[in-house]
Amino acid sequence: MAVLQMRKGFNPGQVFPLEGNRSVLGRHPECDIVLEVGAISRQHAQILLENGTYFVEDLKSRNGTYLNGRMIDGKTELNENDRVKICDMLFTFHHEPPGPKPSNNNQLGVTLAEDDRDLSATIMSKISADEHSSLRVGVRPEVKLKALLEITKNLSNTLKVEDVLPKILESLFKVFVQADRGFLLLVDHASGNLIPKAVLQRRGDSDENMRISRTIINQALRKKEGILSADAVNDDRFDMAASIADFRIRSMICVPMFTSDGQPLGVIQLDTQEQNQRFEQNDLDVLFGVASQAAFAIENAQLHEDLLNKQAIERELEFAYRVQRGFLPFSRPEVENYSFFDSYDPAQSVGGDYYDYVELPDGRIAVVLGDVSGKGVPAALLVAKLASEFRYALLNSDRPATAAAYLNEQFCRPHWEDKFVTLVLMVLDPNHHQVTLVNAGHMPPLLKRHTGVVEELDQETEFPLGVMDQVVYRQFTIKLEAGDSIAVFTDGFSEAMNSERDLYGLDRLNHLLANHSGTAEELGQLILDDVREFTGKFPQSDDMCLVTFGRTA
Repeated sequence: MAVLQMRKGFNPGQVFPLEGNRSVLGRHPECDIVLEVGAISRQHAQILLENGTYFVEDLKSRNGTYLNGRMIDGKTELNENDRVKICDMLFTFHHEPPGPKPSNNNQLGVTLAEDDRDLSATIMSKISADEHSSLRVGVRPEVKLKALLEITKNLSNTLKVEDVLPKILESLFKVFVQADRGFLLLVDHASGNLIPKAVLQRRGDSDENMRISRTIINQALRKKEGILSADAVNDDRFDMAASIADFRIRSMICVPMFTSDGQPLGVIQLDTQEQNQRFEQNDLDVLFGVASQAAFAIENAQLHEDLLNKQAIERELEFAYRVQRGFLPFSRPEVENYSFFDSYDPAQSVGGDYYDYVELPDGRIAVVLGDVSGKGVPAALLVAKLASEFRYALLNSDRPATAAAYLNEQFCRPHWEDKFVTLVLMVLDPNHHQVTLVNAGHMPPLLKRHTGVVEELDQETEFPLGVMDQVVYRQFTIKLEAGDSIAVFTDGFSEAMNSERDLYGLDRLNHLLANHSGTAEELGQLILDDVREFTGKFPQSDDMCLVTFGRTA
C-alpha cells in the first residue's frame, strides 16, 4: 500500500496510508487525511490511483499544491520519494510503508554501524519469534527459573520506562555472566527508527563510543528472529565488520521484542569478548524467553506512563475549559421587549467558536459571534485573543465596521500567519428597534420576519479577520418589527451530521425558522433540539455555537 510520510508539519514521521483509489487531503473532518491548518482548504488536494499509477491533483485550493518545489496544475504523476508540499506541510510519497530503521543515538555513546555484507553467512543459529512464545523445553529448568525469577524480582515494583530498561539489562547480566555489553533499543513509532535506550558494560575500560551492527538488529526485528553467533571475530564470514572488529567480539546474541498485539517493540543484544565463554544455543533460548517477559514489563510501563500523561492532559483541558468559559457571557442581556438565547458546545474539551454580549453606554447591545480556524487548544488560544481584542475595539469605537477593521489589523500582525477568524458583529438599538451589522467572512445571519419570511442578511460580506490587511469593512442597518428574530451560528450547526452522514443543512434550518411563531429564545431552543434530534448519538467533529435574539413587542 502506498503512503505519504510527513516530513514537516504537526507530527514529522507520521505515515498516512493511501487506501482505495482516491484519498482527499484537507481541513474538513471528512477528508481521508485531515490537516487542521487554517491556510489549508477544506478539500485541498487528492491522491488518485489509476491503472497502478499514483497521481496528485490540486482541488482548486486557495494556496495551491506543490510537487518537488513546483506548483502543479492538473493531475500529475507521483514517483517514489516525490515531495508533496501543502502550505507549510511537506510529505514524501512512497509505494510501500517505510519499515523501522535503526538510527544513531550518541547520547548513550552508541553508534549503529553499517555492515555491507551478506548477513546469512554470519548467523550460526536462528529462532523464529512465531515459533517461540515461551522458554523452550530443552533449556535446563534451573536456568529458566533463575532467569524468570531474576527479571520478575527486578521489575515487580517498577512502573517508569526509564527505570525498567536499565533493570532489564542488570537482570540479564546476572543470568548471562559471560556478557560484556548489553544494549536495549526501542522502536520510535513516530519516526519508525530504532533508538538505543539503555546500555550496560561490564568492563570499565571499554571505548566510550560503542558500535553495534545495524544489519543484525534490523534483521532480528524485521524477520522476527533471534540471532546467535558463536564466534564472531574468528568467523571470516563476518568480514571483520567494524562493530565486531573494534571490540573484538567473540560471540553475540540478539532477540526482538514485540507488544502483546504483535507490534514491533525493540531488540535486546548481548555480546562478549571472552573466547572461552561464548554464547550457545541454550543462551539464545533463554534470552528469547526473558525478552517476552521484558517486553511485557516495558509495555506495562509505557501504558502506565500513557495513563499518567492522559490524566495530566485531562486535568489541563478541564482547567482550559473553565478558563474558556470565563470568556463567554455568564448571563443573557435583559432588554425590555427583547429576548435572547445562546448555546455553545465545543467538539473537544475546548474549541474555536466564540460569542459575547457587550452593553454600550447609550443602552445599545453589541452581539458578536466568531469562528476561529482550527479546533482544540490552538483554536482556544486564538479565542482568548479575540475576546480581549473585541472588547478593546468597542471601547475605541462603537461603529461595528471600525471595530472589525481594528480586529483585522490585530490578526494580520506577525506570528498569526495561517490563522483567521470569521465573525459577525451586530449592534442592537432597542430604542429605535434597529440592528447594525458587519460581516467578516462568516455565514450570513438569518432574519426570520413575523410574517414567516426568512431572509439571509448578506448585503455586505468582507474577508475574514487576518486574511488581508487594510480591508475596508462596510456595515448596514435593518429594522426589527415585533415578532422578528435573528439567528447567527457557526458551521457546526449547518454541517452537523447524522449516522447516515447526511448534513443538517441550511434548507432544513430555513424551513424550521419559517414555521416558527414564538420568541427568539424559543426559536433558539427549537433549533438546538432539532439539530440534536437529527444527529442522534453520532459524534460531532466541529464546534457548535448559536445566538438568537429578537423583538417581542
